[in-house]
Amino acid sequence: MKKLFSITVLVIICISVVSAQPTRGKIDPVGKWKFEAPYAPEGYTAGTIDVGFADNKYTANMMFTTSGYSFPGEKVTLRNDSLFFLIWVEGTDVNVALKIEDKTKMSGDAVYFEGAVPLTLTREAEQKQ
Repeated sequence: MKKLFSITVLVIICISVVSAQPTRGKIDPVGKWKFEAPYAPEGYTAGTIDVGFADNKYTANMMFTTSGYSFPGEKVTLRNDSLFFLIWVEGTDVNVALKIEDKTKMSGDAVYFEGAVPLTLTREAEQKQ
């Protein structure tokens, strides 16, 4: 009886969560984003994140302004209105979680062994050719 009650409660909670999801259209994160992380260690406070989509998968590459290195994102996923990926910087794994606020803004955190660093992103204007 307890097992049946637990399963019923779980199903009700799942249905509630799914039906409470916003019905707005998804915003495509593909493009070049400028980011700022003022509380990050020196050398890692600004740069760009290039988000792509190919072969039915999202990609992300993060580049810091002070270095010419590009750090490819691993395990890039888009869930609802959030983008997640992992990068390796100087042997340290950094988990990036970004919430897509609108077509031109994202915000979130980069989490590493010393804590979380807030990130703010703005989409760079596309250059006409």
